[in-house]
Amino acid sequence: MDVARCVVPTGTRAPTGDTNAYVLGTGTAMLVDPAARTDELDDIVGDRTVEHVLVTHTHPDHVGAVTHYAAETGATVWARTGHADRFREATDSVPDREFGPGTEIPLGDDRVRILDAPGHAPDHVALEAGHDGPILCGDCAVQEGSVVVGAPEGDMRAYVTTLRRLWAIDPPSLYPGHGPEIVSPRETIERLLDHRARREQRIREAVDDGAQTLEEILESAYEKDLTGVRDLARATAVAHLEKLDVEGRLEWDGERARPATGKRQ
Repeated sequence: MDVARCVVPTGTRAPTGDTNAYVLGTGTAMLVDPAARTDELDDIVGDRTVEHVLVTHTHPDHVGAVTHYAAETGATVWARTGHADRFREATDSVPDREFGPGTEIPLGDDRVRILDAPGHAPDHVALEAGHDGPILCGDCAVQEGSVVVGAPEGDMRAYVTTLRRLWAIDPPSLYPGHGPEIVSPRETIERLLDHRARREQRIREAVDDGAQTLEEILESAYEKDLTGVRDLARATAVAHLEKLDVEGRLEWDGERARPATGKRQ
């Protein structure tokens, strides 16, 4: 299946400062993550018959032009089942249909299959373009750097599970929400999993060494200057703490952490 990527400036806090919009198919087509309207995206859409519009998730840097392109093309607008209200609030657009994990949307002689991919956002999905084809993974992975999985809506346990699921599928490539195509998916996913495991270990060590508050944990667990990204690091650290608490590897009450005692008050 043909996958056309259009880089759209959005002012996102991702290092690239832009978001990838995708158009799947050459005749009958699907528009994914229309973050904003641009001349290039207008041209790509105009060369095809766009029948479907959907997003990998409803963060603002992925949805800005949903309403415009839906009106321009008359396409069916899709939202994830159970998150239609969230979709409406984010896009100011009422979905025509809803999908869930496993939904297959016909596209010409092929199809796009919806994959469950929570973690970065609760409504996050990935899209398999054709049978055993590449996967549009939204904000599950990036070629360089890491993905923010920030509390309160980011779920680190779900995110790690999503990465492991994508690793098991082993697609030929991943098309991310930000940055270039990922041509070695398993290598990239292993790097991201290793990054999360190392960050988790540093957080556990910080707590074992006496750090209790979030600021104390940040100072000990992050080895880099957090100027300009401290809020993102804070939210990600909380997501790690929540995961570790659920797993019984430390205790976190939302304000203070302590080593696991095996006892819950």
